[in-house]
Amino acid sequence: MANSMPDGVEILGPITDAVDQVLTSEALAFVADLHRTFNPRRQELLQKRAERQRAIDEGELPGFLRETADIRAAEWQVAPTPADLNDRRVEITGPTDRKMMINALNSGAKIFMADFEDSLSPTWENIINGQVNCSDAIRRTIEFTNPDGKVYQLNDEIATLMVRPRGWHLNEKHVTVDGEQISGSLFDFGLYMFRNAQELLDRGSGPYFYLPKLESHLEARLWNDVFNHAQDALGIPRGSIRATVLIETILAALEMEEILFELREHSAGLNAGRWDYIFSVIKKFARWEDQVLPDRGQVTMTVPFMRAYTELMIRTCHKRGAHAIGGMAAFIPNRRDPEVTENALAKVREDKLREFGDGCDGTWVAHPDLVPTVMEVANAYLGDKPNQKDRLREDVYVTDEEITDIEAPGGTITEAGVRLNVSVGIQYINSWLMGNGAAAINNLMEDAATAEISRSQIWQWIHHGAKLDDGRPVTRELYIQIRDEELEKLGGADQWRFGDAAALMDQLSLSPRFIEFLTYPAYALLD
Repeated sequence: MANSMPDGVEILGPITDAVDQVLTSEALAFVADLHRTFNPRRQELLQKRAERQRAIDEGELPGFLRETADIRAAEWQVAPTPADLNDRRVEITGPTDRKMMINALNSGAKIFMADFEDSLSPTWENIINGQVNCSDAIRRTIEFTNPDGKVYQLNDEIATLMVRPRGWHLNEKHVTVDGEQISGSLFDFGLYMFRNAQELLDRGSGPYFYLPKLESHLEARLWNDVFNHAQDALGIPRGSIRATVLIETILAALEMEEILFELREHSAGLNAGRWDYIFSVIKKFARWEDQVLPDRGQVTMTVPFMRAYTELMIRTCHKRGAHAIGGMAAFIPNRRDPEVTENALAKVREDKLREFGDGCDGTWVAHPDLVPTVMEVANAYLGDKPNQKDRLREDVYVTDEEITDIEAPGGTITEAGVRLNVSVGIQYINSWLMGNGAAAINNLMEDAATAEISRSQIWQWIHHGAKLDDGRPVTRELYIQIRDEELEKLGGADQWRFGDAAALMDQLSLSPRFIEFLTYPAYALLD
């Protein structure tokens, strides 16, 4: 490696030209400082997560925090929104793949979230190249040439860039600091900041982030302290960073106002991360026999507990002057089957009409072809206004019991639902192990969140002996039978990495204890 290494830092991944470009000694010193300063608190907060989970397993129902009631009652607002984040009516998300980034930035969406988290398989190559691609996009030098010679370049007008680092729970195993794996969050965030913060400010923008998987306002406070430390170290003004927090865990839903309060100088609002939220609900109440959900397809945004959390998010954001961003439309248009596309677009339109009708200021799509449809809906509500934060939704009143009453009225568990979960789980894990974290399956863009729903439902149904709509219990034996049949449809265990994927699906579905994240055991199988 051409760069000298800071004391105590070791790179375990292969040294490539891109690694030399990204991991300079100065950049490594910066991220190592972040890790040394904040990793002890990160570990303490992860321990608090485990303690809260044990309390829930033993029957404790979480609710709004008594000790922070004064924050919820007080008058305060988040910082004013930067000009290039004020209109967020349509946002597109995707991994930091070079060609996909260009297409997303050119899509006509207002925001593009470049993802180092759920839609990126965190291979060493993907993580490092993702940093290169982000820097090139900011400097408008990013290009991609297809094997057929087609060249992809940025348009004159592009989306505003945001970046999602990995969650607090994940490590980056290819870099160690003082003998321990570096925090994936601090690695992704720190490198992006070090390489691009001043450049972004010079261009009239700023370092903007999405923060995933938070479970408490204390975790938001940690991010806020990281932001201040990083800004001071780089000599840029405090408040330059702006962050939107994904409300994608049920515990975060119970601390929305406190999370906004902790990040108020750096806040860019909240987002309803629907798929991870469903996974969080299943995970947190995995051992509760009376909190078992039906087939994934029946847990829509209109079931009471999902409706309660999204309406509360909108009211909370607008009360505090923050943006409220709706959830993901994961559909992928099928250009070979116009009828499938037409039916799906009608469902997307209906979903987005509900979100903007409720008061959302923006919403997510997973594919550029969805941008025109969703933009049409957004424009009908917003017109020339950049957002609808003036809709305070004071008609909304949500209790913590409504958040935690996990029910989908009239829902059933079907054999087709079991099969879908098994098939999607195996297909997605196979894709992830092969380095692709955004997998097109059944005309949907699946990421780690939807695979988490699939495997966690299987675990919960088996664990509680849940009954199918025809009266049969979901058992280990039924799962194994269906797994074998679905694996055969995919070409068998010898095809691609389906054998590894099926073995991991077995581990996740049949383990006596619930495994918190599928990425924990899966990451060990990645290069």
